[in-house]
Amino acid sequence: MLNVEHLHKRYGDLEVVRDVSFHVPEGQCFGLLGPNGAGKTTTLRCCLGLTQPDAGTITLVGLPVPQKAREARMRVGVVPQFDNLDPDFTVTENLIVYGRYFGLSRRECEARVERLLDFAGLADKAHARIEALSGGMKRRLTLARAMINDPQVLFMDEPTTGLDPQARHLVWDRLKALVTQGRTIVLTTHFMDEAQRLCDRVAIMDHGVLITEEAPRPLIEREIEPVVIEVYGDGVEDWFQAHGKALSSRAELAGDTAFCYCNDPEPLLKTLEGQNELRALRRAANLEDVFLKLTGRDLRD
Repeated sequence: MLNVEHLHKRYGDLEVVRDVSFHVPEGQCFGLLGPNGAGKTTTLRCCLGLTQPDAGTITLVGLPVPQKAREARMRVGVVPQFDNLDPDFTVTENLIVYGRYFGLSRRECEARVERLLDFAGLADKAHARIEALSGGMKRRLTLARAMINDPQVLFMDEPTTGLDPQARHLVWDRLKALVTQGRTIVLTTHFMDEAQRLCDRVAIMDHGVLITEEAPRPLIEREIEPVVIEVYGDGVEDWFQAHGKALSSRAELAGDTAFCYCNDPEPLLKTLEGQNELRALRRAANLEDVFLKLTGRDLRD
């Protein structure tokens, strides 16, 4: 559904995308991850034909981009990072008006509205004004709107940012259903648990370069020890210097928390016995651990 080969994009002296290549098969959810400024948005804009690349080739739904970007976008749905619903229209009118941009007749749009509102859990809000919707409802409506043209591929830019846990889980369920139906999803998110749950493959970018690409579980197993011990509390720095670094395969102190990555955590845990001022959390390694290992813990603007 999407093939990107040796993509480059430069703004002045800054090369924001450097020789990026990846492929998204039909019926998969592909996660493009990275810190702020990593080059994700520019890459996706190039894929949609909204930004002209300096070099490289892109094929979207079998069509070359940017040469035939308009035709390709007719078969694509986009969920932007921020909702841009029209407040002058009702829920139903937002869907119909958007469908008309794709050349659908009003009759075709109306025929799809009921199904899309059921899909988004908004059947009882068909005639509501946009200002009457909660943040979660607006996000689900934006997802439904992206489906009005029956797209083969969905581009989703941080689809659950700002949502409460209940709304996030509902959106996750809807996205899983779309993949089950054979849709292809290209997803960006800063929630690593979201990427780990939803994505068949993830690619991690930083400083315009694609660092790695793989399925989440094999990537975690390759990059991170199986057990992570998080230790925090009064005296954690002294404990870290005395025990954390010596008894871990890899360890780092970030703020007031020590992160210890272990193959065998028992010797480390024994040093915490009787340390009432310290607290410890034992957990399995996850995609966030991989992300932080590959991109660092420094804040990005």
